Amino acid sequence: MRDYYDILGVSRDASQDDIKKSYRKVAMKFHPDKNPGDSSAEEKFKEAASAYSVLSDPSKRQQYDQFGHDAFSGAAGHGFSGNINVEDIFNSVFGGGIGDIFGGGMGSSQRNNHGATNLKVSLALTLEEICQGTKKTIKIKRWESSPKSSKAECSQCKGSGEIKRIQRSFLGQIVNVQPCRNCDGLGFIGGRDKVTASISINVPPGLSNGLKIQNEGNQSVLNNEKGDIIVYFEEKNHDLYVRDDHDIYLDCWINLSQATLGSKIEVPTLHGKVKLKVPKMTKSGLIMRLKGKGLPVVNRYRNGDQFVRINILTPSNLSSKQKKYIEEYDNIFGDDVKYDKFK
Repeated sequence: MRDYYDILGVSRDASQDDIKKSYRKVAMKFHPDKNPGDSSAEEKFKEAASAYSVLSDPSKRQQYDQFGHDAFSGAAGHGFSGNINVEDIFNSVFGGGIGDIFGGGMGSSQRNNHGATNLKVSLALTLEEICQGTKKTIKIKRWESSPKSSKAECSQCKGSGEIKRIQRSFLGQIVNVQPCRNCDGLGFIGGRDKVTASISINVPPGLSNGLKIQNEGNQSVLNNEKGDIIVYFEEKNHDLYVRDDHDIYLDCWINLSQATLGSKIEVPTLHGKVKLKVPKMTKSGLIMRLKGKGLPVVNRYRNGDQFVRINILTPSNLSSKQKKYIEEYDNIFGDDVKYDKFK
């Protein structure tokens, strides 16, 4: 098996919070319902769950750090994954209800319901749209009841949508059930047309994983029952901000006099520009917090924060006047060099 730290993409001294954040990203990327029919993605999803189940538990993590996979070699004969429920782990990290975003858990969206199946679409959003909420209109192609043709029972499966084959072996009879290829598992032929529909999507502020639009998917060949539309959000890269969950990070560059004497600067945020007081004698690398200026936390009535890292700007070119003042500064403060232990 692959190294658990490599699977989640974290270092061996990563904090529990970093491990959880990394698992969230990997799990969202490789969830089987987001990658239908992709066995490689499903395997990576299971690997991530196995890795998180160990690294998120301090005791198990200590055993793994000391003995590696051998620490759990007795669990189901194949690493540690044999004794865990990958969906339970996924739901525990995402709050228990995120399975609905993927249609109710692995494989549930593929249930036999005579064509009332879910549709899945991806929607690209900017950080501003995620922060403030937005309304989008998408066009989809879906199956709807046909006014032109009527349905007919499939002659192969007799309306069941399944073909059963019985095989005999030394263990007895083995029943193999597969979807009927003649009707694609619907049980009926005809009775529906594929049409293009425009769907309005209301994205509430702070929601970034995805959402489910009920009863807007494919219509059943038997009745008015419809599947859902599962919408996955893809966050666009921002030119200025970096996001970590609900927090926003930004680099800021000020000159030496502002850092030494202190200053009030104007900082851009997703909520508009705000004033920030830089204290006197600020050192490069200081991180300051703007409380509540991050992304909204859904159903929590609060926002994340924005963090601003202060950097001191070293000019690449100087005017004669600027050079004169720098030389005077050097004459006053001297050219002594201080050394300290690397941290």
